[in-house]
Amino acid sequence: MAVGVTSGYYVSSSTTNSYGANFVPEIWSGKLQVKFYKSTVLGEITNNDWEGEIKSQGDKVYIRTIPTITISDYTKGMSLANQVPISTPITLTIDNGKYFSVVVDDVDEVQADVKLMDMFTNDAAQQMKIAIDGLVLTALATGGASSTPLAATANKGAYAGAISGDGSSAGINLGTTAAPVTLTKSNVLDTILNMGQALDEQNVPEEGRWLVVPAWMGALIKNSDLKQAYLTGDDTSILRNGKMGMIDRFTLYVSNNLYTASQKTTIVAGTRDAVSFASQITNVETLRSTTTFGNIMRGLNVFGYKVVKPEALVAAVVTK
Repeated sequence: MAVGVTSGYYVSSSTTNSYGANFVPEIWSGKLQVKFYKSTVLGEITNNDWEGEIKSQGDKVYIRTIPTITISDYTKGMSLANQVPISTPITLTIDNGKYFSVVVDDVDEVQADVKLMDMFTNDAAQQMKIAIDGLVLTALATGGASSTPLAATANKGAYAGAISGDGSSAGINLGTTAAPVTLTKSNVLDTILNMGQALDEQNVPEEGRWLVVPAWMGALIKNSDLKQAYLTGDDTSILRNGKMGMIDRFTLYVSNNLYTASQKTTIVAGTRDAVSFASQITNVETLRSTTTFGNIMRGLNVFGYKVVKPEALVAAVVTK
């Protein structure tokens, strides 16, 4: 019994003799507490152009690329030099897998007042999305073993810019792990514009651009002095309702799955042409356990991803 009792009021020295203890039961709520999940963005920032080609068979697809034709000067009577166009294919490999497997005992399934299997599998589906989302965003930021973002060389670093950057002393400062860009509400817009400039210098189309930022950067944007409505693609300032919307042709997404180390976060931007994602197997099945009385629900997701156009991907290392 949770409520305090005045001394001497129907309670003997033994709690078992208290009718309050014997007849007032504990009640378990039939409503489950709402669980909050990390937002996932993978479906919005990648393409599935080649998923169909490996859905039923094979573990890789070779993506043919369009060669760049050389344009040469011409004078009358000259002998023409013929070019043999070379297309270097890109390989998209299904080389990642994630699974879950949960068992619900028959006794628990019968006696529980909620549908345990439904609850567990719904949560597993959300956790699967979060795990894959975080894996791909981390890979875009770190490049795996290379420890450098998978964006084109001119689209990252302290001297970025395919035109304005020289890699050593001039260009756009997109930060490095050693010297990240420190963001405030006064300069957060500058970094977004710089990322847009890096894509502009790579001749990347304006349509379909996206930018993924951490929650703290989203707060800085909302607190910044974004009074020019045209920057948001809206007809009024985003200060009107706090909506992120679009900034400098980017659709903004807030994610807690971005790669962060030592309070330095690698934010990524680009178009959906930059990254291809393919899920080959998404399977959920139920079977009886062979070691106990219960049902097993398990799920498997086998997938692959590839940066197919690194020039359409830009990365910046930032900190608060």
